[in-house]
Amino acid sequence: MRKLFRYLTSFKGPIAFVIGLVFIQSMAELYLPTLMAKIIDTGVVKHDIPFIWKIGGIMIGVALAGTICSVSASYFSARIAMSFGKMLRSKVFTHIEGFSLHEFGLVGTASLITRTTNDIIQIQVVLNMLLRMMISAPLMAIGGIIMAVSVNPGLSIVIVVSVPILIIGIALVIWRGVPLFKKVQVRLDAVNRVLREGLTGVRVIRSFNRIDYEKQRFGQVNALLRDTTIKVNKLIAVLMPFMMLVMNFTTIAIVWFGAVRINAGDMMVGDLMAFMQYAMQIMFSMIMLSMMFVLIPRASASAARINEVLAIHPSIQETPSAHDSSMLGTIEFKDVSFYYPGAEKPALKNLSFKAFPGEVTAIIGGTGSGKSSLLKLIPRFYEPTQGSILIDGVPVKDYPLDALRNKIGLVPQKAVLFTGTVKDNIRFGNEMAADEDVIHAAKVAQAYDFITAMNEGFDSPISQGGTNVSGGQKQRLSIARALVRNP
Repeated sequence: MRKLFRYLTSFKGPIAFVIGLVFIQSMAELYLPTLMAKIIDTGVVKHDIPFIWKIGGIMIGVALAGTICSVSASYFSARIAMSFGKMLRSKVFTHIEGFSLHEFGLVGTASLITRTTNDIIQIQVVLNMLLRMMISAPLMAIGGIIMAVSVNPGLSIVIVVSVPILIIGIALVIWRGVPLFKKVQVRLDAVNRVLREGLTGVRVIRSFNRIDYEKQRFGQVNALLRDTTIKVNKLIAVLMPFMMLVMNFTTIAIVWFGAVRINAGDMMVGDLMAFMQYAMQIMFSMIMLSMMFVLIPRASASAARINEVLAIHPSIQETPSAHDSSMLGTIEFKDVSFYYPGAEKPALKNLSFKAFPGEVTAIIGGTGSGKSSLLKLIPRFYEPTQGSILIDGVPVKDYPLDALRNKIGLVPQKAVLFTGTVKDNIRFGNEMAADEDVIHAAKVAQAYDFITAMNEGFDSPISQGGTNVSGGQKQRLSIARALVRNP
């Protein structure tokens, strides 16, 4: 998590402000029991009403200042956490956008989605609490101990006994919890993967009548997530009653030994009340720390998964080049072989050919012969294992990726459309295309007739994944998108 928190340097000013607010809030809360002791020992015992009003007014002012600081700290810490999450999501998404198809296969799309959403949310939550509790809790604990000792050193032995018991209980929960939190995130990946496959492949599932199988498959991963989450929650559920039990026994011990001291004349009633409040502040600060220590293991697991993504270096590296980005379009494969990662046999082996501009070059072969693999090598979705690919005599590696891919119009086997209008989907190939160019591309792709037959023509909406148009219509819109690019 420390690796991710280095990105907090841009929030140094707001973080320092929050720390200042939390410090003032903590000091205010530590000062209140002392004022209350004065009211009891001096005002109540001596029936000094003006003194009670005076100290009571000071208590109201201190409490009001503490409340304002607490609310302000909560607001600004939430803003910092949300802004950090936004920045981190943008960084992860931008990094993922540079992945080749190999990296996507290495991590998995479902896992990348979970890491960009759920994992970053876990870190946001912990950061928000860290900014407040990890500063406030130690201050309250240390300050409470100092103030309690100053009130009555002899009675402080009760705190000396109870605090280590709390710490041992918290440590045991952390020790058991860290592996479980890691499992929860892995199980969540599995649920996300099966759910995504079930939704995107719904047509295949129904056509092969595999609905019951998919239900069983989802039920298995869902049950694993449930069981692991229940184990984690059981562990956390034990912690709170344990801490409340320690707190209650601590209170009983303080009242018991405090009463003995008051009876002996070694302590005043106001001091006992103040000591009890300081003891409660120490206990509650330990509870706050325990809450943090419960959340930190899960956030640490999430941070490790995000760091794993950020540590992946795309296998397709762009080489700065002085080559002019203009291309005529002569494509040459020289003794190209290509293996998919982990494959035993090559998808392409010792392939050599030349395709000239102004001509139609068809690559013909049976299923699995490597036609699609060949095409993926030209825009550098993958790198060839051996050999070289040249455009106009220049290796594709020497072209900037943007320049290379801007010259390519690709119509994939599986047509992919995006949420928006028909015009938006065609302009995806060239966002600067004029309406005339969009219409011309649609006519060449033989999509113009069905587009104009739609209620709103080129402004007709396309639903997610293009589910409101037929397969052939999606294919023709994909062709129009490639043509408007003027590749």
